[in-house]
Amino acid sequence: MEKGNKKIIRGWVFYDWANSVYNLVISSAIFPIFFESMTRKAYIVRRAEELGISEDKVVARTEDITSFFFGFEMSSAVLYSYVLSASFLVVSILSPILSGIADYSGMKKFFMQLFCYIGAASCVGLAFFDPGNMELSMTPFFLASIGFWGSLVFYNSFLPEIAERKDHDRISARGFSMGYIGSMVLLIICLVWIQVFHGDPRYAFALVGIWWVGFSQITYRVLPKNVYNKKVDKGIIKKGLLELKMVFKEFKKIKELKRYIASFFFFNTGVQTVMLMATLYASREIFQIPPALKVTMTQAEIDAHDAEAGTGLIVAILLIQILGAIGAFLISRLSEKIGNLKALTIVVFFWIPLCIFAYFIPVGGHLQFYFLASGVGVVMGGVQSLSRSTYAKLLPDTQDHASYFSFYDVTEK
Repeated sequence: MEKGNKKIIRGWVFYDWANSVYNLVISSAIFPIFFESMTRKAYIVRRAEELGISEDKVVARTEDITSFFFGFEMSSAVLYSYVLSASFLVVSILSPILSGIADYSGMKKFFMQLFCYIGAASCVGLAFFDPGNMELSMTPFFLASIGFWGSLVFYNSFLPEIAERKDHDRISARGFSMGYIGSMVLLIICLVWIQVFHGDPRYAFALVGIWWVGFSQITYRVLPKNVYNKKVDKGIIKKGLLELKMVFKEFKKIKELKRYIASFFFFNTGVQTVMLMATLYASREIFQIPPALKVTMTQAEIDAHDAEAGTGLIVAILLIQILGAIGAFLISRLSEKIGNLKALTIVVFFWIPLCIFAYFIPVGGHLQFYFLASGVGVVMGGVQSLSRSTYAKLLPDTQDHASYFSFYDVTEK
């Protein structure tokens, strides 16, 4: 396949437009707020029944909200993070195995589609979320995360196959910019549905699945099915594992790649933590009502405050999306002038004080939070796009891109 084909590159970039709606609507914006609201309401109903009082007399402190999961009572926020962590563990185990099989058999596009469809179908499944049955409700959340992150392994590994090394930064940045813009478009549509038409937020989750699977067809129409014309034969699992073992031996010999993946593990841990837990953290710590004031308020007043806080969080998230698209573009240009590693060093340097600043934002510090969101948006867009393209540039000439990117993916988790 000829590298640099504009039609294929445009199709590849469009998958970011298709799947990034999961990352925004489900991971960052609407679902975490919805989850917090639904588990709070379920807790209030349960406590009112236990105490034999009316629901409006129950004051649900953030730290008290719990859910039952397979018979165990636990903090709702802890349950949320446990389910996400479990999904990452599954992807970390499956990715290397399936990547070895994909490289040996040429089934990379097949696995990308498989995870995409699992993720999209699971987003539709979230439309049936019921806080009274957390086991069934969290299952599609768990599977949607597996589908999203699992598909990215195979999607990212197409980059070195469709573009020359000199173009990796620019094309990776285009992908992330498209993702930020596309997800912002759908988020606005969902907000109109929820805020203007007072629709059920659950339908927004179904719309994510439809958007994801629908726009991904643009990508699938142009991506080659089998770049190196490999054939599937008997013993595919065993031979795929042998392929992975061979790639891992090669990987250990490349010092620059090993150093990069080690540093990526540390700085990306911070990035992923902020991305996945920022909304819950902000809603519970920054946008919460001061405890001294909360005890004097009725549940109706608390609910009104929570609704206003949710709007504030959405504004911050939209700000991050806009600046993230700009940041991905600007930092890719910076990398062209000073090199990838120097550009990444600068970006990570700015990430550190932002995280420290977040620690000192007080309860009710909304302006400080918006300032933080602005900085996070610019830096996050750049660090994500440049991390991917830098890794792609460091890879040797090989046909085993999926296996190499599985190491990147495991490190990312």
